[in-house]
Amino acid sequence: MWYNNILETIGNTPLVKLNTITKSVPGTILAKIETTNPGNSIKDRMAVKMIEDAERSGKLKPGGTIIEGTSGNTGMGLAMAAIIKGYKCIFTTTDKQSKEKVDALRAFGAEVIVCPTNVEPEDPRSYYSVSSRLEREVPNSWKPNQYDNLANSQAHYEQTGPEIWEQTEGKITHLVVGVGTGGTISGTGKYLKEKNPNIQIWGIDTYGSVFKKYKETGIFDKDEIYPYITEGIGEDFLPANVNFDVIDLFEKVTDKDAALMTRDIARKEGIFVGNSAGAAIGGLIQLKDKLKPEDVVVVIFHDHGSRYMGKMYNEDWLRERGFLQDEKLTAKSIIAKKEATEIVTLDATKSVLEAINTIKSMNISQIPVTQQGMIVGKIAESDILTALLENPGLKSAPISEIMTATFPFVDLNTSIDKISSLINKENSAVLVEDESGKIEIITQYDIINAISG
Repeated sequence: MWYNNILETIGNTPLVKLNTITKSVPGTILAKIETTNPGNSIKDRMAVKMIEDAERSGKLKPGGTIIEGTSGNTGMGLAMAAIIKGYKCIFTTTDKQSKEKVDALRAFGAEVIVCPTNVEPEDPRSYYSVSSRLEREVPNSWKPNQYDNLANSQAHYEQTGPEIWEQTEGKITHLVVGVGTGGTISGTGKYLKEKNPNIQIWGIDTYGSVFKKYKETGIFDKDEIYPYITEGIGEDFLPANVNFDVIDLFEKVTDKDAALMTRDIARKEGIFVGNSAGAAIGGLIQLKDKLKPEDVVVVIFHDHGSRYMGKMYNEDWLRERGFLQDEKLTAKSIIAKKEATEIVTLDATKSVLEAINTIKSMNISQIPVTQQGMIVGKIAESDILTALLENPGLKSAPISEIMTATFPFVDLNTSIDKISSLINKENSAVLVEDESGKIEIITQYDIINAISG
């Protein structure tokens, strides 16, 4: 048996029992592994449904262009379907999204326009506004609008809900889903509640998003809105696909907990998933006191870990945000282990001869160069030698004439691995600003000293 095209492989994703990461949670915890869809995410389901509905209604015509604001996964589903069905794609996304997601969309032949995150939805620069403007300007185009297009929820009512009901033989008691557009939780939840009204539908939200407070108070509070890192869940407006009547409660999970839990799922269950899965498991653990041993909980694992290699699966990215507190040496701990010395610098106006004398008297091989107190370059013994061999008269010239690019600056949380990789033939040291604003220098010797100390 074979499939006629890749779109026929969407759906019928496996349900897998979690054994380690949810040990502390009563009940049977099952993950719906949506990464087995051909676009590696649950969004393949609703992307095809939205396109097919638009074809039937005449909104999407042969040879048309699909224009959508997407964080990546919906775009992947739309791009895949567009290839099979003969459409072009233009996507707008935000600069918060991982580079991998943008690269993946371009790999499928889509045009991607990256817009700023930290602007209001109605701002003309936002990814919502840019996609709407393009729809008006591009002939024969159609915007699916995944947030308000109810085909999104309908896809999950027709597919995801029935699959979960059959796979659990109707034993499911709780559904846990990260909420972004709201299509997955609302469509799946509606189907399951029609089968058994006692099934609890729990939505996972993030700090900086409006859902939880709106559900609990009916108030849309703009003060709740602020930038956050977690991708794929939470919103700063109310999409039509979020059916608050279907969702029994919302639980907020911090960016840090979501990021670290995402990594834990890979390390403890061998399941390589994205950020919203980490948020969902984090939220479930926070809500564990509401569960009983006989409960059967299904958690949606929306997308694949490969889209987050530069973020949740990158230790330096985590350290920069203060998310990872491990035993690995960082710039901060290397500085703490070295002897307190005043960094020697030279002003860019000083002569090459003065640089030679400083290097000799201080017994050092390189010096950062400053201009009005700011570090603007560096001068090393080798630079001076090369310059004087070419032109002995340079002795009286200012060092700005022969200085090279400054040493790389690193953050206090930068790992020893990253620092070591920056120290090479061109850069024999890195610079770091300590907590008091003082500039410190880290050399290879300091790294060796810290490791052996």
